[in-house]
Amino acid sequence: MTGGNTAINLGVFAVFVVITLFVVYRVGNRNASASDYYAAGSSFTGPQNGVALSGDFLSAASFLGISGSIAVNGYDGFLYSIGWVVSWLMGLMIIAERLRNTGRFTLGDVLAFRMRQRPVRAAAANVTLVISLFYMIAQMAGAGALMALLLDVHTKGGQALVIAVVGVVMVMYVLVGGMKGTTWVQIIKAVLLILCVTLMTVFLLGKFGFSLSSILETASLRTPLGPEVLEPGARYGGSPLARLDFISLALALVLGTASLPHVLMRFYTVPNAREARRSVVWATWMMATFYLCTLVIGFGSLALVGSDAIKAAPGGENSAAPLLAFRIGGAVLLGIVCAVAFATILAVVAGLTLTASASFAHDVYANVIKRGAADPRSELRVARLTAVVVGLLAIVGGIAANGQNVAFLVALAFALAASANLSTIIYSMFWKRFNTNGTLWAIYGGLGSCIVLIAFSPAMSGTKTSVFPDADFAWFPLGNPGLVSIPLSFLCGWLGTLLSRERADPAKQAEMEVRSLTGIGSGLR
Repeated sequence: MTGGNTAINLGVFAVFVVITLFVVYRVGNRNASASDYYAAGSSFTGPQNGVALSGDFLSAASFLGISGSIAVNGYDGFLYSIGWVVSWLMGLMIIAERLRNTGRFTLGDVLAFRMRQRPVRAAAANVTLVISLFYMIAQMAGAGALMALLLDVHTKGGQALVIAVVGVVMVMYVLVGGMKGTTWVQIIKAVLLILCVTLMTVFLLGKFGFSLSSILETASLRTPLGPEVLEPGARYGGSPLARLDFISLALALVLGTASLPHVLMRFYTVPNAREARRSVVWATWMMATFYLCTLVIGFGSLALVGSDAIKAAPGGENSAAPLLAFRIGGAVLLGIVCAVAFATILAVVAGLTLTASASFAHDVYANVIKRGAADPRSELRVARLTAVVVGLLAIVGGIAANGQNVAFLVALAFALAASANLSTIIYSMFWKRFNTNGTLWAIYGGLGSCIVLIAFSPAMSGTKTSVFPDADFAWFPLGNPGLVSIPLSFLCGWLGTLLSRERADPAKQAEMEVRSLTGIGSGLR
């Protein structure tokens, strides 16, 4: 359907990759220290980091998954967008400033600040690796869906090869550029993405006489759901269980952002807490603009392409935005949209890879294995080696998950993040009695329960949209486990603290409180 002009499509994509690799090389050869590699030497301004934050956060799930979910599920698909925008308010009000003042490179710096270093850093690194891999698998699955459409590749083997190529390019970004190179890729990608969706939105509105109601009315005629596509309940309505599943999803989306390691790590790239706050404000405005555009793009895809054509295309729901681009602008616009979507995947996965490698090298190698006495050059070598290993694991996972809706997969990663990290961050910053035992209980209790519930949920088996549609070993009824695993994490942290004989260090707690509020002692300007 769209594969007749693959030379144009690939040419646009190749130009982007060459330009960004050149940028990464130019800024990456200045990585002289661990601070440069992990946090870009804290050299970015708030607006720059805010744009990069939106570039890091606006993933294939946002561009491909949400547009497709709106096109297929209508109103209920747009609920993903609302959850992700609202979630940044928690990051702005509670997390950003305190985290920037307390930590240095990784989330483990914050969680282990007033605890016993080795067990807590090991737990933080384990959680970061699991969440990053889960998130990366979703992005790689999006890459497979996109290239299936771009090159008209219908075979699983061809799509697997595409995913592998994406993984290799992503690892190159991280190895060559570190945080500084990755940040500039995310800035470029964010600007291109916002411009792309804004122009598509304006074009669609113009095509329908600048009448959103006309788009919605036409869309309702191109779906088996009819007018119900504009009302709540197409996906999460009908039964009490479906509504409960939506509440669980919303909880994971709203609380997950403030717990994602690769998002939290971005706050270390600015010089002080004020710039961290400005970062979140800039990111929030950019993402609010983007998600309003996805509403028009999603229903525009339904109006001009139709839900049946979207579902039948290679990549399924994830193909809605590229199919719309091909319908309104031909092969050239398809190539541009696919290049932007690929830039989205590459930038996000590069950020995740960097976060995972930094967490293992800084928390496990430098502070657990070497007990804080690691040579900086050997630490960077370990970080780069970890990036390669993580990249290989992401490629394998992406091939296995190819064909799944990436917005749905990312929502599970958000549940993992909120279950494992949110309770420990909140308790560490605000509860004086919180201790090492409580930290470990909260981290492993939340992570373990979330993984178990996902494994035995409809997300994995029992339905046509499951990862294993031909099997049925689901006993947990909700597609997203956040409603159970997130409160359970807080309960585990509370019980672990109360049942432990270990006492919190009041001096460390006071130091963390002063430092998180004022920045005194953190070396900030």
